Amino acid sequence: MRQIVLDTETTGLDWKSGDRVIEIGCVELVDRKLTGRHYHVYINPQRAIDPGAMAVHGITNEFLVDKPVFKDVAAEFEEFVADGELVIHNATFDVGFLNYELGLLGRPLLSAICPNVIDTLKLAKEQNPGKKASLNALCSFYEIDNTHRTLHGALLDAELLADVYLAMTRGQESLMMLLEEPAPQVDDGEGGAMLERPPLRVLRATDDELAGHDKVLGEIAKATKGHCLWMPPEPAPASAG
Repeated sequence: MRQIVLDTETTGLDWKSGDRVIEIGCVELVDRKLTGRHYHVYINPQRAIDPGAMAVHGITNEFLVDKPVFKDVAAEFEEFVADGELVIHNATFDVGFLNYELGLLGRPLLSAICPNVIDTLKLAKEQNPGKKASLNALCSFYEIDNTHRTLHGALLDAELLADVYLAMTRGQESLMMLLEEPAPQVDDGEGGAMLERPPLRVLRATDDELAGHDKVLGEIAKATKGHCLWMPPEPAPASAG
């Protein structure tokens, strides 16, 4: 199972108003383990960053002047995430922005590249209704060190989110181990293998037990005046004439 934990930073809050992606950070999980592979890129949005957004992530217009535009990194981004299950905090935001960027280039949308998306914001609200579900709040709840997170950053946030996601879904790890455990096999003598089944011990009811069972059923039938599913219906009285 390959999963890609993904985060973006943007020029503002609304791609519908023309805001653009300026940073993408991804880390890879395989069978719920960090592989060490990651994807990280800064992008020149070819427009100014809103002051409010700049205060959140600290990325300036000047810093992005010499960075590639999205069309120059689209193929390598797609290659890294292709066929992986995406894990995103507030997935609607990031997916909306990435689909906007891909759509501007006439490329397939993210849903075609990565069919499955897990929204950890939605998952956190389902697991702990009424509690704060920001990334910082979840790091605190699951005792994940985020003291080095003074500003938002796509790669840093993806790394923290990977730890949060693994903590949130820890029960799935034991289930995977159980499913992956090989079944016992023995040689069938003809070069094949068959499942080893222990002999079954069959215990049959004694005469006394059968009599006791019939007595209980009779008492139930008497109490319900014969309306029991296991008893055959009484024959209808014969009509006169």
